[in-house]
Amino acid sequence: MRVTTAFKRLLDLSGTTVTGVEFRAAEVVVSVKLRSRRLCCPECSFSTKARYDLRPVASSWRHLDLGHWRLRVQAQLRRLQCPTHGVRTEAVPFARAGSRHTADFENLVGWLATTMDKTALARLVRIDWETTGRIIERVVATELDPDRLDRLFVAGVDEVSWRKGHSYLTLVSNHQSGKFVWGAPGKDTATLDTFFDELGEERSAAITALSMDMGAAFEKSARKPGHATKAVICFDPFHVVQAATQALEKVRRAVWQDLRRLPDKDAARRFKGARWALLKNPTDLSEDQASTLRKLKRRGGDLWRAYTLKEALRAIFAGDLDEAEVAMLLDRFCSRAQRSGLQPFVTLAKTIRKRREGILAAVRLGVNNARHEGLNRRVRLIVNRAYGFHSANAALGLIMLTLGPIEHVLPHERTTAADP
Repeated sequence: MRVTTAFKRLLDLSGTTVTGVEFRAAEVVVSVKLRSRRLCCPECSFSTKARYDLRPVASSWRHLDLGHWRLRVQAQLRRLQCPTHGVRTEAVPFARAGSRHTADFENLVGWLATTMDKTALARLVRIDWETTGRIIERVVATELDPDRLDRLFVAGVDEVSWRKGHSYLTLVSNHQSGKFVWGAPGKDTATLDTFFDELGEERSAAITALSMDMGAAFEKSARKPGHATKAVICFDPFHVVQAATQALEKVRRAVWQDLRRLPDKDAARRFKGARWALLKNPTDLSEDQASTLRKLKRRGGDLWRAYTLKEALRAIFAGDLDEAEVAMLLDRFCSRAQRSGLQPFVTLAKTIRKRREGILAAVRLGVNNARHEGLNRRVRLIVNRAYGFHSANAALGLIMLTLGPIEHVLPHERTTAADP
């Protein structure tokens, strides 16, 4: 078997013929020739047999390593005159437009990026971080399911932090598939407006239920004309309980500040350790935290009343209660919180009364952001594993690559290229 025939079978690059193989010190260079007579524009579907000219230098692409050797594919390409994009170098069937790596190499890097950090990935495949980021963007651009927004009937929307300093991404998930289908930097009304603009009026009107937190920004966007005006807005019970936890934390901080003003300076220091005993669920407390909680109960006061209010609200959504039972208990909670005299809980009661219909809709339809919050936890793991991102788009690219509707096909899993 000739060496060119052997490498043709080893590389399995569709639409090519191997014309030569050169072994160098740390690299193998495989020269190929495109078999198609038609030239295809790399940016659109235009094709022609007319050649504009021939590139003066050969183009090359990094391929999967051959043992400890780097393997590079090179070809002499033609240029064509596209009526839309002007003079362009013809596209090749084995690499994405504008890339200096083959699709097999990029698909492998894309899959590795979902399972390991960039430092380990860069060492394994011998590329730098910037190259990894650009490869991720190209894989997401070409492999993300183009029909991901077509069958979107029950959706969830939430924001997640990708960097310290109020840097957020708004992510939209499909409750039925459990995947993110859209994302963009920001967390305001204008950010979600961009999603509905991309979705279009017809597909927006098809959304039957939309789960979100109790903030006003996302609901304001959903209720704009041409957006999801027919969808039932469901305020996720998780965020209701989270709001109570935040109210408890405000009360705890106020008590701590009062203790700092006392002559006994150690009182505030001893009290500071009570934070997790108050914020965690009672069943998840350690022995020391449970002991601290018992001491707080004996002490009583504003802090213990705030804790009991938080636990009362959590218990409403912890059980398997129907809509009528939840409505009755929510009304009782709001009355109790209103009378407590604790300003954070007075404010919470007003918010719950204002959002009551959406909270009960979530209970009635069984629609909540549980899946979306599960995805958000994985997003935080991705951010931690990446040791930070230089831009929101870089973070969004890796998130969609890992948690979006993408089917990763490794080189050994793809269908073998067949000769025409």
